[in-house]
Amino acid sequence: MIDAINGIFTAKTPTYSVIETASGLSYRIHTSLNTYSKIEKLEKGRLLTYLQIKEDAHSLYGFAEEAERTLFTHLISVAGVGATTAQIVLSSMHPEEVRMAILSENEAAFSKVKGIGAKTSKRIILDLKDKMQKESFDPIDKTGLLNMPAKDNKIREEALTALVTLGFVRIQVQKALNQILQEKPTISTVEELIKLGLRRLSSV
Repeated sequence: MIDAINGIFTAKTPTYSVIETASGLSYRIHTSLNTYSKIEKLEKGRLLTYLQIKEDAHSLYGFAEEAERTLFTHLISVAGVGATTAQIVLSSMHPEEVRMAILSENEAAFSKVKGIGAKTSKRIILDLKDKMQKESFDPIDKTGLLNMPAKDNKIREEALTALVTLGFVRIQVQKALNQILQEKPTISTVEELIKLGLRRLSSV
């Protein structure tokens, strides 16, 4: 089992990062928007990992916090929730928000996420509520998203790439992002734009 990978970030996007280790090996690691916001400005660092093994692929998922990795493993244990869907959940909500939605039986919070319907929302809450009550989580930093002095078009392109990678139709993503930027021209981070995009696209 690969528990964590430490090294130099040679690539970082809102959906995956590449880490080169001291041995010279490079690992492509799928990450959520939550983790991306914490590593975006780092040149090197450590990601906790989860290795998913399938017949046709071995995929690594990375996390900046143990709380997020734990939630990821809980989510994919629920019938109907795959790794990509769990990644979208953790890109749409902070780990603490996911935990509170489960504890408060807030089905609507999950129903807004692409790939999760009413039945799956209920199943997530039913399967995971007891686990959330028994586990403790580290406090979540809620000071806000990173300020990134980038131009709107660069932010838009990075958000577009991330949302298409997560499975949304490119034309729909373009339309949604254009509308959001028109409504909120002060958006200054990729993370903020992707979160708003996820909410709008998941409600379509």
